[in-house]
Amino acid sequence: MKKIVKKISVFVVIGLAAVVYMYYPKLDIITGYASKNEASILFLAHRTQASAETQDNNFSPINLAKEEANLTDKSVSATVFGLKKRTAIFREGLGAVLMVDGVKDSLKYDIPKRNFTYINLPYPYGDNPQKDTIFSAINYQNLGKAVSNAFDKNDEYVKKTRAVLVIYKNHIIAEEYTDGFNKNTPILGWSMTKSITSAVLGVLEKQDKINVNQNHLFPEWENDERSKITINDLLHMNSGLKWNEDYNTISDVTKMLFLAKDMGQVQIQKKLVGKPNNSWNYSSGTTNLLSKFIRNQFKTHQEYLDFWYAALIDKIGMHSMIIETDLAGNYVGSSYGWATPRDWAKFGLLYLHNGNWNGEQILNKSWVKYSATPTNGSNGEYGAHFWLNVGGVYPDVPRDLFSCNGYQGQHVFIIPSKDLVIVRMGLTEGPVFDFNGFLKGILESFK
Repeated sequence: MKKIVKKISVFVVIGLAAVVYMYYPKLDIITGYASKNEASILFLAHRTQASAETQDNNFSPINLAKEEANLTDKSVSATVFGLKKRTAIFREGLGAVLMVDGVKDSLKYDIPKRNFTYINLPYPYGDNPQKDTIFSAINYQNLGKAVSNAFDKNDEYVKKTRAVLVIYKNHIIAEEYTDGFNKNTPILGWSMTKSITSAVLGVLEKQDKINVNQNHLFPEWENDERSKITINDLLHMNSGLKWNEDYNTISDVTKMLFLAKDMGQVQIQKKLVGKPNNSWNYSSGTTNLLSKFIRNQFKTHQEYLDFWYAALIDKIGMHSMIIETDLAGNYVGSSYGWATPRDWAKFGLLYLHNGNWNGEQILNKSWVKYSATPTNGSNGEYGAHFWLNVGGVYPDVPRDLFSCNGYQGQHVFIIPSKDLVIVRMGLTEGPVFDFNGFLKGILESFK
């Protein structure tokens, strides 16, 4: 019996050693992801630790991490087999920030000033419930089936949809949530945040503070060909800068999100490997570079922090939204925007209405058209930090659809020809989740 136990113990040790050997180079990223994600879920979204670990962090290799939450100082630490401990700290008003290289959260930091004034209007333009409206053009029974079909049934865990919201002519006509989520639950939009960053630049453009064709954007680029890169090139992911956007390996994007103190500095250091405006390459580093560019337009960091909310987010009543910052205090405009599905839908409505919000022109109408115009090399799939259906990615959906897209299947779909905004949030992407079928089902509910 002792020999058997000894052999089993040896096999267990060998197995653990093999796992550690296989994943050791990735451990900093695994524990960084686990601690950062769980801290945001606990202290920003106000969900439970159990839900974070059994849902959001329960995929390979992140599920190797063991997390420990400290509710007193609002922090989460994570290790893998006791190795590579990483800690994320929650900062009120800024979200969770991942500590890097042993940095302690003793740094002084500014907090954005917010305007939460109650607006005595019905949704979406105010804080009151929307007015009851029945549209004769909608078969509500079929609509309900199309929305319900987006969710798992009978204890399945495949589609992993968390929220669906359908807005027609400014009215919510369908809304459904999975267990543990409701209309007040902020959900991480991941790369949908890129579209928010684009909109902030759109506000600056409307204020005549920037021009998309301007170059000479950063002092670090002045002595080489990168000085010719324009804002337009960056917004279109067409700068020609080197970048690897691979979430399954140690790549530019994973090192930036989970190892960098100043995320905007990562892409700025990359070499030019392609020709600007002729080298489409999706890059989260580019968006954080744009966040850094936005920061450079303001004299103080406080002005930079306030502008995103005062000029855009709070102005259209997205009061649940928080865009988290990196350790340097800059917004992670590529990935870390949190908001309720109803507030994400408001952002979609701003673009559906050509930049107009209840009579006020937040963005130029031309900016919205620019955002939905295909860039070179994207096969009609990408505009200015928005995804497009010009090339027919969704074959059964109008070609004028454009959308904010995020990791794990976060979407705000805008369909101008149908006066529709459709929000879907979850933990699965296509083809596991059939987005074309989902959208087709909703559209077919209109008579």
